[in-house]
Amino acid sequence: MTKKPKKPRRQPKTRIARYIRRLQDGIRQNPRTFVLYSILRVLVILTMIRCFFTQNYEGVALCLLSLVLFLLPSFMEQRFRIQIPGVFQAIIYLFIFASEILGEIDQYFVRIPGWDTMLHTLNGFLCAAVGFSLVQLLNRSSKNLRLSPFYLALVAFCFSMTIGVLWEFFECAMDWFFHMDMQKDFVVRGFSSVSLSPAGTRVRVGDIVRTVIETASGQSYVIEGGYLDIGILDTMKDLLVNFVGAVVFSVIGYFYERSGRKKERSIARDLMVTPVEEDE
Repeated sequence: MTKKPKKPRRQPKTRIARYIRRLQDGIRQNPRTFVLYSILRVLVILTMIRCFFTQNYEGVALCLLSLVLFLLPSFMEQRFRIQIPGVFQAIIYLFIFASEILGEIDQYFVRIPGWDTMLHTLNGFLCAAVGFSLVQLLNRSSKNLRLSPFYLALVAFCFSMTIGVLWEFFECAMDWFFHMDMQKDFVVRGFSSVSLSPAGTRVRVGDIVRTVIETASGQSYVIEGGYLDIGILDTMKDLLVNFVGAVVFSVIGYFYERSGRKKERSIARDLMVTPVEEDE
C-alpha cells in the first residue's frame, strides 16, 4: 500500500496571515526563544503600567517602543525572506530590554558602572555579525565572484564601526537639539589647553578639586573633584568598546569562513542570517 504524498501547506494570502504563520513556525523551531520573548514582553507591559501610575510618561513611550522593537526580527524575516537564528533573536530581545527598560527607565546606566560599556561592546559584536551575514548572502548568491574570508571579516568590521559612529551622531544630535544627555558626563581632574595661554602654548591644568558654574539667571552649580566633561570621553569610550566587539566577531567569522563553514558548534554559525526560499 503506497503512502499518499503530503499536501503542500497553503500559503496565506495577506501579510498579517503570513506574519502569524511565520511566528507560529518560529515557535515550533525555537520554543526557548519564544518563552524568553513572552517573558520579556510581560515584564515590559508591567513596567509600562508602573510608569503610567507613577506619571512617568517618557517611560511609557520607551515601553511602547520596546514592544515595537520586539517585533522587528519577525518583520525582517518576512520582509527580506531571511531566517534569523534563535540565539541571535534571543540576544536581540535581551539587548532591547537591557538598554531601554533596565538602562533608561530603571537607570542602570547611572546606577551600575559599566552597564553602558557592556551594551556598546555587545552592539559592536552584533553589528559585525549582521554585516558579515549580509556580505556572505551576496557571496553565496554570486556564481562568478568569491570573496575571501579576510574580505568578509573586514567588511563586517567596517559595517559595525559605521553603525557605531552613526549612533554617536544620533546621541550628539539628541543632546544638542533636545537636551537629552544621551552622552553621559565624566568628572575629569585635569586637562591640557592652548586657550588658557596668551602665547598660544599648551597649558597643563591638573589636580582640579572643584569647579563652579554660574548662569546668567543667578543659578550656581558646584562640581567636586574636577570639571564636567560633556560627552567627549563617553563618545570615545563607546567607539572604543564598539571597536573591541567588532574585532572579536570579525576574527570569529574569519576562522569560521576559512574552515568552509564546517564547524557545527560555532558562535558565528549561531548568529549567521540565512536566506529562505519561497517554498520554505
